[in-house]
Amino acid sequence: MQTPSLDELRDLAARLPEVLRFGTSSWTYPGWKGLIYQRDYPKTGSSAAMLEEYACYPLFRTVGIDSSFYAPPSAAMLDSYARALPAGFRCVSKVWDRLTVHTFPKTRYTAQGGEQNPDFLNSQLFLAEVLGPYREHFGEHLGPFVFEFQSIARGARLTGQVFADLLDGFFSRLPRDVPYAVELRNQEFLVPPYFAVLREHNVAHVFNSWTRMPPVGEQLEIPGAISAPFTVARILLRPGRSYNEAVDAFAPYDRIQDPNPELRHDVARLIRQAAALRIPAYILVNNRAEGSAPHTILAIAKLLLKETPAGG
Repeated sequence: MQTPSLDELRDLAARLPEVLRFGTSSWTYPGWKGLIYQRDYPKTGSSAAMLEEYACYPLFRTVGIDSSFYAPPSAAMLDSYARALPAGFRCVSKVWDRLTVHTFPKTRYTAQGGEQNPDFLNSQLFLAEVLGPYREHFGEHLGPFVFEFQSIARGARLTGQVFADLLDGFFSRLPRDVPYAVELRNQEFLVPPYFAVLREHNVAHVFNSWTRMPPVGEQLEIPGAISAPFTVARILLRPGRSYNEAVDAFAPYDRIQDPNPELRHDVARLIRQAAALRIPAYILVNNRAEGSAPHTILAIAKLLLKETPAGG
């Protein structure tokens, strides 16, 4: 795919729906040199500087802070990100997995592997370690917090109803003036009680393209799937493909290697629905979806403009 000029990108961005916030899952990819980045960056310690240049790309109006899944960002890190971003640039942050992992995986928690997590959906821990620092150091750029629940084993005996009840109790203890979103990796949790709880608390369902989840288009067909006054999509993997397979196949993420027209059409349909409802749509694309997140975003933008009036 030929890279448009900056003027062409600005013109394209100006014609997209005002509610649309395109971005990528993280941003520290050297393979984007010449595509997103024009400057050279050192291998480490360049995250905030890269973010500053990332935010200048005309199609980007958000970004996924994914590293926060592994530990809450420090105050210094949040301050550096805030200084790098323009006013109104809101970020989608993954919540620390200490709050969302039901049973500690041995691959990441060696000593505790296999044990049930005592901090699963611990509201006080979220308020103290995540929300508090974000509000103090990153408030102007605070977008949706994504609670990503990785696959919960059937042995945990969590039914869709039980899981929904746990979410209900958790979100009941959080302030309502903050945008939250839930990302599932268990298809069996996509049941009416789950969506009812999300609607009750104005929490968004994350439309995710992932290995063992239904395609985005199928999720969009579920009654009440748009459950909040904003929506979030995370375009991660082609269903059926593992993360490691995609990493090996697609690095260094500088071009499309596996076009997925169905996925692009599903995302465009979600954006059109958000535009019709006049709600913000945070659309985050991962390199592992097709090979290069910026190129996938460009392709979806062009597809969208074939059917969406300017400013729609």
